[in-house]
Amino acid sequence: MSAKIVVVEDEEDILELIEYNLQKEGYEVIGFLNTKSVEQMLIEEEVDLLIMDRNLPGVEGSEFVQRLSREGFTTPVIYLSAKNLDSEIEEGFLRGGDDYITKPFNMKELMLRIKAVLRRTSKKMQDGILSHRDLVLDKSSRILTVDGKKTDVTKLEFNLLCEFILNKNSVLDRDYLLENVWGDGEEYQYRTVNVAINRLKEKIDPDKTKEYIETVRGVGYKLC
Repeated sequence: MSAKIVVVEDEEDILELIEYNLQKEGYEVIGFLNTKSVEQMLIEEEVDLLIMDRNLPGVEGSEFVQRLSREGFTTPVIYLSAKNLDSEIEEGFLRGGDDYITKPFNMKELMLRIKAVLRRTSKKMQDGILSHRDLVLDKSSRILTVDGKKTDVTKLEFNLLCEFILNKNSVLDRDYLLENVWGDGEEYQYRTVNVAINRLKEKIDPDKTKEYIETVRGVGYKLC
């Protein structure tokens, strides 16, 4: 699955040029001329990288990113800005930037820096913390906590929950889960998935009040 990148740039010709080059590299890209709909986009979609101008109408880009960080968003950010003083670049990093590129910029360099940031941040995701609602999975220690309490799950159940959180906006069918969690779908049957998910649901929601995992009839399962 290709990385999804959001670009916020108020100069339409620059935005279109960046979008074209990102798409040529195989990325899924969504462009905005201002920040009005960006926060809602980050809530609704799994975004891998945010490329953010700073001189934007209505809001300064790094102030917008800083507010997102305070609200719990962890999307990596590359600033692409005409603000090029040392103090301004430092300010960008202090306000949540993972990298900073000044305008005018070299498109090839931008593409290389994007790849570098995505490599670093995807590794953090593999080794770090995944969370959804009151579920927190520490992938390094393989500990699951539910509402702050450690919950014992098997390795398979832990991996299954990781897969749901990493794809929390998607319905996962049984073939996908067999291939990506069990590793060889041909050796198992759909009933294997059903049983494992039912056991997982009993462990993370014994009172059946939170409904973390929804069955989508005839399709598969989705995290709620």
